[in-house]
Amino acid sequence: MGLDNDLAEQMKAAMKNKDKATLEALRGIKSAIMLAKTDKGKDATLTEEEELKILQRLKKQRQESMELYDQQGRQDLAEEERLQLHVIETFLPQPLTSEELEAELRSIIEEVGASGPSDMGKVMGVASKRLAGRADGKEMSMKVKSLLA
Repeated sequence: MGLDNDLAEQMKAAMKNKDKATLEALRGIKSAIMLAKTDKGKDATLTEEEELKILQRLKKQRQESMELYDQQGRQDLAEEERLQLHVIETFLPQPLTSEELEAELRSIIEEVGASGPSDMGKVMGVASKRLAGRADGKEMSMKVKSLLA
């Protein structure tokens, strides 16, 4: 319920400040959450993990759109995506630095007793759950491969 309250407060602030770009981004987040709730059924609530996954999906969509617009030379549209991406990121946990990610992965490798590349699935399963929203899956995968090699 925390995300709903945060969204409502920030939407009010954006309306008072007449910040259309922020308001549009917040409405997009709210819409995605409402759709997820209705998919689960009437009066459904989402867990923090489910809300985090929605925010990550929205972030990834904005990043992909931004890259596409940059490639096509549409800086006006890319800038809109950048603004929305910034708003979405305010709701996500602080991402891990490369060093922090490596340290976390090393501890997970020790914890599960992984010894080689064949144990990558075990490590990624634990890492994906523990580091959800704080690390990119591709970056995690590459680091785990290099650590297990």
